Parts: sequence; C-alpha cells; structure tokens
Amino acid sequence: MTFAHFRQSLSDHLPPAGISAPLAALWWAAKGDWDQAHTIVMDDDSRDAAWVHAYLHRVEGDLGNARYWYGHAGRAPATAPVADEWQEIAAALL
Repeated sequence: MTFAHFRQSLSDHLPPAGISAPLAALWWAAKGDWDQAHTIVMDDDSRDAAWVHAYLHRVEGDLGNARYWYGHAGRAPATAPVADEWQEIAAALL
C-alpha cells in the first residue's frame, strides 16, 4: 500500500484490511477517534505501537506521557508539527 492510498482510505468507514495494528491506530487518529486509536496501541507492545502511542499523547497534550512512549519506541521525542509526525509515522509503517 502506498502512502497516497493510505491517505485516500481516510474517506472510508473502516481502515484498510490487513494493515498493522499501529497503522490502524494511526488511521483512527487521523479520523479523529483518539480513543479507538489509543485502545489499539494499548493492546500492542511493539516499538511501532509505542511510537504511535507517543504521537497520540503528544496530540493529547500530555508531553510527559508522550516522552515515556517515545522512550519505549527507541525514538527521540518529536518536535515537528503533529501533522508532519503523522505523515512520518505513516510513511515509515507502510
């Protein structure tokens, strides 16, 4: 799946079939459903899920919690705008 196809899928009611849990969480986040996105990453202990988890807490404004999850993801806390980070994560996970 390309980034363009993933982004286009945001007009659908459900995320594309077969994508990873972290990518599905990112999809739900883009749709404005923070709770659904958070539920998904809470059930996944991968580094990719931790990265999305960090992003979600950054969006929420809980920077302390975001830093904790960036650490679990093995990444430095993001400083770019959250929209740019969403694109970076999506591209990396695709």
